[in-house]
Amino acid sequence: MPRKLRIKIIANPLSGRQTNLELVYELLAHLSDAQSLLRSDIFFVGGEIHADQIAEETDPMQYDLILSVGGDGTAHATVNGMMRGGISLPLAIYGGGTVNDFANAMDIPSDPLSFSKMLTDFHTTDIDVGQVGDLYFLNVLAGGLMTDVAYKVPADSKAALGKLAYWIEGALSLPAGIHEGFPVRFECNDTCFDSEALLFLISNSPNVGGFKNLLPQARPDDGLLDVFIISRLTQGAVLPFIGKALTGDLFRHDNVFYFQTGNLRISSKQDRAVRLDLDGEEGPELPASVRCVPRALSLIVPCGEK
Repeated sequence: MPRKLRIKIIANPLSGRQTNLELVYELLAHLSDAQSLLRSDIFFVGGEIHADQIAEETDPMQYDLILSVGGDGTAHATVNGMMRGGISLPLAIYGGGTVNDFANAMDIPSDPLSFSKMLTDFHTTDIDVGQVGDLYFLNVLAGGLMTDVAYKVPADSKAALGKLAYWIEGALSLPAGIHEGFPVRFECNDTCFDSEALLFLISNSPNVGGFKNLLPQARPDDGLLDVFIISRLTQGAVLPFIGKALTGDLFRHDNVFYFQTGNLRISSKQDRAVRLDLDGEEGPELPASVRCVPRALSLIVPCGEK
């Protein structure tokens, strides 16, 4: 007998370039055809209805899994609700957004038929979650240059232009700040160091900002966060730096510093506030304490994944 699933679906109908409603209905049709669907409740995000609230209010006795349908922001909010509510159900992520970094890093299928098979196979793996204050991030925390692009791009531009919208917004922000760093202090493992940072990333997976394997050593289940710091660039160093970024060779650049840690404190003494980005969503300001919550969530992944 096929597994009969009870699914709570949290969907963002405005995420990505394809209508997520169509993806959901096609997925449910495949599950029904395979006689693998017992119950499906769809909750759409929008207006005053937020994914984190929907997830947090889940009754674990009523469902076998929570399905997030949308981009990294939808998954981010769903994870925050699950963590706050202590919801221990397995999570499935259907990347219907513009970038889908974490879903791509986990090799989650993007077509409804393959995704439905993954759900019925019900193969899970435990993954880490990052935490800063009372907020959580699934994939990446970022600060510095261009880290506000994701939440500054209008929703209609994302839907119409996809990743191009991010590149346009990023290009518009470059002239004012490409050579400017800001003083930032990193403290971990009884040591600390200062940097004139242009950008820093704290990641749980190799994929960040639409770049695959930007942090190739990052693993979502190793109990560690990968810290990637780019220090201030001189004008003559910009083009060589971009070249190394495009070829995936940034680790050999003199302006890049990389390490792994389970916890970290970040602070800055500059006059203006430094706002953090969590999975493409606006986060808190520095200073901030960041930690890895090991194997905090059970994620449904294709068979053969770790």
